[in-house]
Amino acid sequence: MTDIENRVDIELMVDTFYDSVRSDDILGPIFNGVIGDNWDKHLDTMYRFWQTVLLHQFAYKGSPFTPHRKLPIDQNHFDRWLSIFNASMDVNFKGKIAEEGKWRASKMAQMFMIKLNTNSY
Repeated sequence: MTDIENRVDIELMVDTFYDSVRSDDILGPIFNGVIGDNWDKHLDTMYRFWQTVLLHQFAYKGSPFTPHRKLPIDQNHFDRWLSIFNASMDVNFKGKIAEEGKWRASKMAQMFMIKLNTNSY
C-alpha cells in the first residue's frame, strides 16, 4: 500500500468510503434520503473537499458543516461515520497523508457534534 498522492487516490478514498456508507444500515438511509439521485454531484464535491484538505490543492469552496446541520444525526452516527472512514482509508492507503486524513476526519466529527449540540451555527 502507498500513501495518498494525487486526485486519483482521493477519488479511490472517497468512492470506497461512500460505497460503504450507502449500504450501511445506520448511515445509508440518511445519506441516500438526502442525496437521492445526486450522488455524482456529491462525490465530486467530496473529491474536491478532500483534495483541498489533504493535498493542499484548492479545489473546494464552501462550508462543510452547513449541509449537515439540519440532519437527524447524533454521536452514534458520527461514530459510525468515522469507523467507516477509517476502515476505508486503511484498506487502500498507508502513510502520513492517510493518517492525517483520519485525524482530520476525527476532528471534523468532533467539531460537527459540538456545533450541533450547542446550536452554534
